[in-house]
Amino acid sequence: MDKTMPKFKGKLVMGANGRTNPLVWLVAIICTVIAVAVVVVGIVVFIGYMAIHPRVPVISVTNAHLDLLRNDYAGLLQTQLTIVVTAKNGNAKAHATFSDITFNISYQGQDIAVLVADPFEVPKNSSKDLSYVVQSSSIPLSPDQMEQVGDSWKKNEIEFDFKGAARTQWRVGPLGSLKFLCHLDCDLKFRPLNGTYIPSRCTSKSH
Repeated sequence: MDKTMPKFKGKLVMGANGRTNPLVWLVAIICTVIAVAVVVVGIVVFIGYMAIHPRVPVISVTNAHLDLLRNDYAGLLQTQLTIVVTAKNGNAKAHATFSDITFNISYQGQDIAVLVADPFEVPKNSSKDLSYVVQSSSIPLSPDQMEQVGDSWKKNEIEFDFKGAARTQWRVGPLGSLKFLCHLDCDLKFRPLNGTYIPSRCTSKSH
C-alpha cells in the first residue's frame, strides 16, 4: 500500500498577498549588518596590529658579580652577590607597567634571599635596571653540599638558582590593554676565584 506524505499549502514566510514577510527582510538586514561589522572590526584589529606590532615586555638578568664566597669546615657558607635585572619594553608606541615583582635566589635548594621591587613604568622602547646586592647569613650545608662547594672551587665554577616572576601590562592602541605574566627560571654561573659572572641567556617567558 502506497503511502504519501501530506501536502501543506501556503508558505510560512509569505504574507497574505504572496510577498515575503517584512519580518524576514528585517532579520536578513540585521544579520548582514552584523556580518559586515564583524569583518570591519577584524580588518581594523589586523591593521592596528600590523601598524603597532606589539611586543611583550621582558625581564632579564643582564649582569652579575660574585662579591663573596666563603665556606668553612663547620659546613657554613657565606656569600654575597650583585645582580642586575633589566625590565625591557620593546614597544615603540606604548608604555609598559611592571608589578608583582619577586625573585628567589638559592644554592643547592638552600634559599639565600627573596628579592622584590615596587611597581614601576618603563617608557616606550626603553628599559629599566633593578640592581640588587644579595648578602646571605651563614647557610648550613650538608656533607654532600660541602663537597659540591669544594668541587666548585677546584673547577672554578659555581652555580646559583634564580627564579622569579613579574606582571606586565601595556595598552596597544585600539586593541586595548594587554596583560602577561613573565616567568624567569635560570642558572647564574660564576668564577669563584675572581667573582666573574659567566654570561648566559636568562630571559623571561610570558604566559
